Amino acid sequence: MPGQLTRKAIAAQPEWLRQVSERVGERRLPVDARVLFTGCGTSFHAALACGPAAQALEVVLGGVPEADVLVAISHEGETKLTLEAVEAFAGETWLVTGAEDGPIARAADHVVVATPEIETSYCHTASYTCAVAAGRALLGEDVSWLTDAVESELREEPLDVSVHERFALVGVGRDTATVFEAALKLREGVHVATETHQTEQLLHGHLAAIDPSVRVFVLEGEGRAAERALDVMRSLGEIGCVAELVATSHPVVDIVRFQRLTCDLADARGVDPDLIRWDEEPWDRARRAYG
Repeated sequence: MPGQLTRKAIAAQPEWLRQVSERVGERRLPVDARVLFTGCGTSFHAALACGPAAQALEVVLGGVPEADVLVAISHEGETKLTLEAVEAFAGETWLVTGAEDGPIARAADHVVVATPEIETSYCHTASYTCAVAAGRALLGEDVSWLTDAVESELREEPLDVSVHERFALVGVGRDTATVFEAALKLREGVHVATETHQTEQLLHGHLAAIDPSVRVFVLEGEGRAAERALDVMRSLGEIGCVAELVATSHPVVDIVRFQRLTCDLADARGVDPDLIRWDEEPWDRARRAYG
């Protein structure tokens, strides 16, 4: 059945996350070092969830903050631009991956294999959450509680399926990575137009392009961010959007509801999220065109 590889990976997350602490072990990034995370696609979103981050191409171009350590994230360990970033970086390099051997692993100084296997769905889910957990563990964060938290999230009622063709994700601060990753899941897994908005930017002009046809998820955050999230909800209510305020706690936990929504929407629309259109023309030609 279409989507089963993605659903299998989503369900495997508690077990895969349980192994992350053991896989990272006692390894930690150098104390007081300036650390920069990097990656492409889902791996870049994982980088954002870990700390200061830059797109791999930006690292290659040199337009990034100075850093002592570069932590690259690449699940299959072969991403061309991430390899170029590692090779171009003058300092110490680490790789968080699912592949023990590969071109980036051979180029990096240290390799952390964060998953027990390579995820078979191209709509990556478990590899994302494990990469975030591994990156944070390398920074010294206790990630052992994430297994139970994700198990609990998987038991929650899923987000409702709808017929919308346009979606938007809004958030800031700790929710930024989730905004980007959730939008990517909906784009590649369901093929729907999905926007991302920083909370304050939405309130300063971007609302003009929002109308009742858009389904909006506002990630709540905490403190001042939560206060502004409520302002966003009030504004969207005036426009007449279907808007949902989504409580958040941690990027590894928060993304799960959107992974599940992606599969549920794909099922309802007869879309296979596993292959992200790599089996279709002209999308396969488009993928091959950039190498």
